[in-house]
Amino acid sequence: MTTETTAADEPTAQELFSGTQPVREQHRINEDNLFKFMEEHVEGFEGPLEVREFKGGQSNPTYQLVTPNKKYVLRRKPPGKLLPSAHAVDREYKVISALHPTGFPVAKPYALCMDEDVIGTIFYIMDNVEGRILWDGQLPGMEPQERFAIYDAMNETLAKLHNTDYLKVGLEDFGKPGNYFARQIGRWTKQYTLSETKSIMEMNKLIEWLPENIPQDDDVSIVHGDYRLDNMVLHPTEPKVLAVLDWELSTIGHPLGDFTYHLMQWHLPQGTGTSGTLSGADLKALGIPLQDEYISMYSKRTGRGDTIEHMDFYLAYNFFRLAAILQGIVGRVKDGTASSEHAAQNEERVIPLAESGWKFAQRAGAR
Repeated sequence: MTTETTAADEPTAQELFSGTQPVREQHRINEDNLFKFMEEHVEGFEGPLEVREFKGGQSNPTYQLVTPNKKYVLRRKPPGKLLPSAHAVDREYKVISALHPTGFPVAKPYALCMDEDVIGTIFYIMDNVEGRILWDGQLPGMEPQERFAIYDAMNETLAKLHNTDYLKVGLEDFGKPGNYFARQIGRWTKQYTLSETKSIMEMNKLIEWLPENIPQDDDVSIVHGDYRLDNMVLHPTEPKVLAVLDWELSTIGHPLGDFTYHLMQWHLPQGTGTSGTLSGADLKALGIPLQDEYISMYSKRTGRGDTIEHMDFYLAYNFFRLAAILQGIVGRVKDGTASSEHAAQNEERVIPLAESGWKFAQRAGAR
C-alpha cells in the first residue's frame, strides 16, 4: 500500500505509527536477562538478539525481538504508577493461548513471565506475524472492491470470535457472565475519575445516565474490547485477517457492546480515532459498507436480526468508554508512564468523544 500525505504534507497515521524504532529511554529493558529467559522458555530460540520498539500503540509497550532466523513480539506492562486492573498482559496471553488452537487468527504465544525481576514488569512473547497493519479506515490508495473485502473480513472475524464457545476453549474463569454493562460502566467511571484532569459536563451526565438505562439483555461471549482496523495484521496482499492484536481489554462480556464499539468507526468525530473516521465519507464510492449493511452482515453471521435494538444506548456507552480510556492515557502522560509519543494528543480528543456520547444518549431519551 502506498503511503499518502495530507494536503499540508503532515505525516499520516500510517507514517506515524508503522514500523519500529530504537527502544525509547523510558522503555529500556535488561536485554541480557531477556536473552536468558528466552533460551529457557521459548522453544527454538537462538540468538543473537536485537530489541526494537514498535511505534504504534499507546497502552502496553511492545517490542520486536529480531534473531537471525525468526522475529518475535514482546508485550509488557509499562513501568511506573498504573491504574488498578489496567495493562493486564497476562490476560492477553491467556486469551490468545485459548484461541490459537481453534484456528482463530491470533499470533502464536510462546511464553509468559510473571517475574518482574527479569525486565522490570511482567511480559509475554508471541510470534511476529508479518503482514499489513493499516491505520486509515478509509483505506486510501485501494480499489472499492479491495476496501469492501477488507471490511467483510473484519466483520467475519469478529463474528467468529463472538460465535466461539468460551467454555469449550477453557475461558470459563476469564470474566463474569452477565451484568456486563453495569460492571463496565462502573469500572470506567472509576478509571476516569482517577485520571480526571478537568471537569467535562457531558462525561458527568453520561456517568449519571448510563447505569439507569442499560438494556435488559445478558447475551454472553468472548469480547475483544478494542476491535478496530489498526489492531489486526492483514495478509500482505489478500483481504484476510492473519492476527487480531491487543487483547488487553478482552473479557467475557456482551457481544453487542463489542460490535458497536467497532461501529464507532462510522461515527467518530474527526481527529478522535487512531484509524480515522468514516463519518462524512462517500462510502458507496469508496466501496465500504454502509453501517446498516455492515450490521446485516454481522447479524447473518451470528444469527441475529437485521437491526440492533438500543443502538443509541450502545453508542453512548462506547463513546463514554473510549473517552474514559483516553483520559486514562492522558493521566499516564502526566505521570510519565504512557507508552506512545503521541499519547498527549488524547487530551484534546476526550471532550468531542464525550459530546458524541451525550448526543447519542439524548437520542435514546436522555435529558
